[in-house]
Amino acid sequence: MSRFGLTVSVWAELEQKQQAELLRRPGTSMPGPEATLSTAVSAILARVRSGGDEALAQLTQEFDGVLPHSLAVSAENLLQARQAIAARLLGAIEEASGRIREFHVADLPRERTIETAKGLTCTVTYLPQSVVGLYVPGGSAPLVSTVLMLAIPARLAGCSQIVLCSPPWPNGRIATEVLAAASLCKVDRVFCVGGAQAIAAMAYGTATVPRCNKIFGPGNAWVTEAKQQVAQDPQGAAVDMPAGPSEVMVIADAQAGADGGIDFIAWDLLAQAEHGADSQVVLLTDCCELATAVIARLDDLAPTLPRAAILEKSLSAARIVLISNMDVALDIANAYAPEHLILNTRNARALASRVQHAGSVFIGRWTPESLGDYCSGPNHVLPTYGFARSHGALGVGDFMRRMTLQEASAEALQSVGPVAELLAETEGLDAHRMAVSVRLACLASLEALA
Repeated sequence: MSRFGLTVSVWAELEQKQQAELLRRPGTSMPGPEATLSTAVSAILARVRSGGDEALAQLTQEFDGVLPHSLAVSAENLLQARQAIAARLLGAIEEASGRIREFHVADLPRERTIETAKGLTCTVTYLPQSVVGLYVPGGSAPLVSTVLMLAIPARLAGCSQIVLCSPPWPNGRIATEVLAAASLCKVDRVFCVGGAQAIAAMAYGTATVPRCNKIFGPGNAWVTEAKQQVAQDPQGAAVDMPAGPSEVMVIADAQAGADGGIDFIAWDLLAQAEHGADSQVVLLTDCCELATAVIARLDDLAPTLPRAAILEKSLSAARIVLISNMDVALDIANAYAPEHLILNTRNARALASRVQHAGSVFIGRWTPESLGDYCSGPNHVLPTYGFARSHGALGVGDFMRRMTLQEASAEALQSVGPVAELLAETEGLDAHRMAVSVRLACLASLEALA
């Protein structure tokens, strides 16, 4: 019997309703007869809107159990943090930054102009968002990588002001490593506040925290709910995507367990499960022996890790599923739409070409998801909770606004104007038609006089 209650579920033996229940994400409801996450977050947003900085301090005391040493982090403190971290860590951050920057430079949107008719030019151009807010979760781990993944593309996009919020540690300060990374990435303003209250501060502004046009970054269910609520509020802020609790789906065939491969799979699952109690990890395999071996390895390894208490909760939502073949595995993966999808199979690259819904895909046994978290190059801010069906990985373009420009010559108007007239007439929009017709009549008169 697994110490975490893990069992192997045979997919083919489950009814459709049971299959859906098996892969249901961990719920986000709060205890109490009518208390829900949505109403709790709504109350936090309202408190920050009315109470400003004072409400931020009170909420930080309530949720983090500490008052921030200072809400705003000074430029001097940022520089001191950069100087305080070990040279080896600083070098690793710089090396990772280089690869992340290289990938995102290649992903920069480019202005394009085409001529759709003789004399009619249409241009698409990209303008940076002005003030952007970055949310970096914290409290239990200094998420240096998240700073890099958010601030580097924001800087490449040319955003005029980059604001960063992160929760305090027990000493009332943001982790030194996070501050050092913010300094390296030239973040403009840093504030010691976390959770839904940080999202509220960036969305609506306070006396100290600037109001941001768009908010980026992952977080727990509270942060995700806050982002969704401010995005729906006309007075709030746009957001990048629903990026909540971390999740991974691993597809492994029988050969994946050879040559120490059971450990590969177990560590890949634990790497995501250790993010938080609400994380979810799923293994799909066509090999029963591999499935049971992975469960045994999880039982052995999890209690030895520093985050064993978190793992005990998150592994209770882990799923080990026996499938008949890789076609079934891909069908499940595309329906589940995982944040991270690891293909540890014999024909991983061919399988990857058939993936339709996933935040990021990791191909082959030598590509752990941890590379993507830290230093391979692509962004690790990805859609979760199935939103990979409609959202993609964060990129430089998310920090920009697309704008189009159009210019028609007199000849172009004469050529394409009648099309606009007829379509406007069909739609019953007379003013639309006349805006074209009066110009065409003017051109006709000028030609008659020539």
